[in-house]
Amino acid sequence: MQAFEKELDLHGRAILEEYRSLYPVYERLRELVPQFISRSLKEARVLVTALESRVKTESSLAGKLALKGGKYAGILDITDIVGARVITFYSADVDKIAALVQKIFEVDWENSVDKRKQHSLESFGYMSLHYVCRIRPSLYSDPDCPELNNVRFEVQMRTALQHVWANMYHDTGYKSGLEVPPEHLRTLNRLAGVLELADDEFSRVRAQINDYRRKVHSLVRDGNFDEVSLSGDSFKSYLALDPFGSLTEKIAAINQAEVQNVSLMPYLSALRMLGCQTIGDVERLRLKYSDLAYRMTVHQIGQTDLDIISSSLALQNICIVCVVARGGGVYELEKLFESVNGPSPYNATRAEALIAFIDKLKK
Repeated sequence: MQAFEKELDLHGRAILEEYRSLYPVYERLRELVPQFISRSLKEARVLVTALESRVKTESSLAGKLALKGGKYAGILDITDIVGARVITFYSADVDKIAALVQKIFEVDWENSVDKRKQHSLESFGYMSLHYVCRIRPSLYSDPDCPELNNVRFEVQMRTALQHVWANMYHDTGYKSGLEVPPEHLRTLNRLAGVLELADDEFSRVRAQINDYRRKVHSLVRDGNFDEVSLSGDSFKSYLALDPFGSLTEKIAAINQAEVQNVSLMPYLSALRMLGCQTIGDVERLRLKYSDLAYRMTVHQIGQTDLDIISSSLALQNICIVCVVARGGGVYELEKLFESVNGPSPYNATRAEALIAFIDKLKK
């Protein structure tokens, strides 16, 4: 007999034996539950920082039975032997995950609890959403193991900061075996308040950023380019309109070349270097220099057998002719290439060759 069993009465020992007989079921649930949750999170495109599961150990269960074993008629009354925990970044995502869990599993509402709603206006502390669930037979069943659909398990959902608080509180208070002095308990509660405030602020800032992105996308989509500052988000929305597509197709037609699609985002820094502050500035640059960029490209590749071109060639040559038209030389072109590709000895060589090529065209 294990040492921890000696503290149990006959009823507690009987439940512990039930636990041992059902252990393979618990292990199977421990594997299945996170698989179903992970698949649902992926389909819903909800990012989480951790998804973990565990089976309560014999010693942990024995400790629970020693304290309150009389409240359980049998092992199936204990709902947290198998537990899964989903940790997310934002408090708003906890409710999204809860909605997904409700769709996946059968939720035992009577035994589920939302710790977030148990605090008064003046109190702070442990905050987590706990659902007690079963696997629906329609989701998964095994004729050789019908207990899989009968055994309940717990799914905890919380934010990363709530998880920090839970671990800290358990280590310093709940599981220490000692009474926490009032002054230290007050400090813990103050920290809980700070973490709760931080959670709310992270969610608020994310909501504001998402609102900004939606506004930027709407302005760009409607062609209000001068109202939109040039940024990563706005440039991405602008590129979604394929503003350089027609010039790229025109260039490809020179040699009936195939276009290899690449990201144009690296040119954001180059456009800023050229003085663009709004999407309107980028659009004016495009309109002003597209014809000149095309004529330069005809001379570049017209006498070659080049049959594959990069989708960045149109924007690249627009930037090049802009630099030259403004009186720039080798140094300015080198800086342009550096802003797109990073530092490289090849940037200077390439800039020199282009200036020589352009000077030759002028003659």
